[in-house]
Amino acid sequence: MTPPQNLIGYARVSTREQHLDLQLDALTKEGCSKIFRDVLSGSKADRPGLKAALEYLRPGDKLVIWKLDRLGRSLQHLIETVKLLQARGVDLLVVQEKMDTASPTGKLFFHMMGALAEFERDIIRERTLAGLEAARSRGRKGGRRALLNPGQVEMARTLMQDPRNKVADVCRTLGISKTTLYRSLGKLKSP
Repeated sequence: MTPPQNLIGYARVSTREQHLDLQLDALTKEGCSKIFRDVLSGSKADRPGLKAALEYLRPGDKLVIWKLDRLGRSLQHLIETVKLLQARGVDLLVVQEKMDTASPTGKLFFHMMGALAEFERDIIRERTLAGLEAARSRGRKGGRRALLNPGQVEMARTLMQDPRNKVADVCRTLGISKTTLYRSLGKLKSP
């Protein structure tokens, strides 16, 4: 007989004005033995509560969340997190959507999400390449525009040849940074 799964909860709200009560009640009702929390925007990469939950989970455990948007910053991040859980032998239960990756339907759902995310990345890549090709055919090239025109570069070169001129003074005269000055003169060392 296999031991029952250890249910570990994770709850998150975006601001201090919001309350975790609804999520905590739902996670407790599901039977979570421990609940990790975050009170910060989902767009933040550093979420200490989620990090602690992921470190705490062991193979055979199940991470329980109230809604799918509580877990991932984006579709891609969500899929990566679920793949990480699966690789570690941890299932995911989403209370509101009644989705459980331990079930065949839950697994199918996440495989479909992964395929859609990959399709989205391929479409974006394809559009980007097509846009760059269209720009090249019109004689444009990528990258940032030069801040100095050829005449200003020649003026900078002349000013820099005079040892009495300080770099800061040349930059102030041209209204540019030291990096821009050196890059324009071709002296910036590449990493």
